[in-house]
Amino acid sequence: MRKAILTAFLAFATICNCQAAKYKTPASVSVIPQPQEVLADKGHFNARGASVSVDPALGEFAQKRVAAFATRLSMASGKESAIVKKGRIAFRKDATLQAEAYVITISPKKVDVAAADLNGCVYAIQTLKQMLPEAIFAGEAAADADWTLPCVLIRDWPRFQYRGMHLDVVRHFFSKEEVLRYIDLLEMHKMNRLHWHLTDDQGWRIPVDAYPRLAEVSSRRAQTVIGRNSGKYDGIPHGGCYTKAEIREIVAYAQERGITIIPEVDMPGHMVAALAAYPELGCTGGPYEVWQKWGISKDVLCLGKDATYDFLKAVFDEVCELFPSEYIHIGGDECPKARWKECPDCQAKIAELGLKGDGKYSAEYYLQSYVTKYIENYLASKGRKVIGWDEILEGEISPNATVMSWRGVKGGRAAVKLGHTVIMTPNSHFYFDYYQTKSPKEREPLGIGNFIPVEKVYGFEPFTEDMTEEQRSLILGCQANMWTEYVATNEHLEHMVLPRMCALSEVQWCRPERKDYDRFLGNLSKMLRILDRTGYSYAPYIKEDGKVK
Repeated sequence: MRKAILTAFLAFATICNCQAAKYKTPASVSVIPQPQEVLADKGHFNARGASVSVDPALGEFAQKRVAAFATRLSMASGKESAIVKKGRIAFRKDATLQAEAYVITISPKKVDVAAADLNGCVYAIQTLKQMLPEAIFAGEAAADADWTLPCVLIRDWPRFQYRGMHLDVVRHFFSKEEVLRYIDLLEMHKMNRLHWHLTDDQGWRIPVDAYPRLAEVSSRRAQTVIGRNSGKYDGIPHGGCYTKAEIREIVAYAQERGITIIPEVDMPGHMVAALAAYPELGCTGGPYEVWQKWGISKDVLCLGKDATYDFLKAVFDEVCELFPSEYIHIGGDECPKARWKECPDCQAKIAELGLKGDGKYSAEYYLQSYVTKYIENYLASKGRKVIGWDEILEGEISPNATVMSWRGVKGGRAAVKLGHTVIMTPNSHFYFDYYQTKSPKEREPLGIGNFIPVEKVYGFEPFTEDMTEEQRSLILGCQANMWTEYVATNEHLEHMVLPRMCALSEVQWCRPERKDYDRFLGNLSKMLRILDRTGYSYAPYIKEDGKVK
């Protein structure tokens, strides 16, 4: 077996060396994220009317994505690019490539695309589309545009296995169509994870058959505070809950594009919306109402009642039914312990478990660690793994949990030292609800505060200098978070994530030596034209300040 693998590797290396012998000159293409290696030769390939083929071994989803590419190319170039058995633009499976990798070889007569899998195929398509006129993204006719591709060899693969964006649909609800549009952005930027924040104090967005009042009561708040907890309210009911059919459609849409949706049910804190429907799950018994303001509530799930554990198991049963993701996000952040200290049921549970404070953390912290491990074990019995915010490090971390480091990189550094896998999502660089200019009052719609411009996003490095190579191997990747307390419309949402998502994609994809901010700005000008053609809103400040011409 090892000999066969070695033979295959040597054969691939020989092919690559032969290709590189022809394509000698290092080059750059106007693509975001920038490919890992680009070599150029003389000449061009005319893509207008070029036939297209796809290897069935790449799978059904890849065939659909290639067919969609051929349709867009036909519509935009004004000449049909038919799907045939042996096309001039040919997509084929190459099992010698690493996961998500692809190789594009463009000669005057043919474009050969080798991909390891669906994801590699999707990323190759995005690279080709960005090298062609912007009209291809919108499927708009542009027959007079230049439909030639330069003769290049592109060898490309992602630096990190986890490349994500987060979307909060609780603070403000976004429709199925808006979520699908958001997924299209992830596909465009070669991302492979959508972290979908579905429950919180201000609403519950996923139906649970065993607890129907979550959809009936918890999904809707009576009104919303105006601005930053001003004490004034808009008097307008707000809410929404996806149907299971809608969730399945969204999950399938993402899967076809090589994107895995990781659902988040935040527990044991951030549960006021659930308590409004089922007050018996709280320490005081209520009454509770779906929160109308922002912040952290001291009302959390009661961990001393068996009913709470029955509730959590039933919820995660149905979450697992809807989402095939290997990982389930269980939150764990911002959970006050005051109610547990006063609750006879919680104190009895602490005594039953023999939990003790140790001078660093009180017994109540270890009670949260207990429920985290309980749910981790329950999900493990279903073949799933858990992700939690970095607060799960407080007390005693579950043995197999992945830590999402949001309070800077400190949690990530601590987690890898303990041998845990980590996703970096620091609020210092990747909180896209923060402002993008130094004078937001004059220039920007309302945000939560602080300042994270495109350049700062681009400059983040997920590895810290003190990490060993073994610890660095535990950094799965990174994502940016889009919280929506102050973001009520899809236009505002896109304004906040773009063009910062473009910068994020290069942090996730490119090796450090391939990153160059000036080159990125040059390529960003074309990406902004693509966003214009596809109708996406984006923050214009980087253009207004003259950084992108």
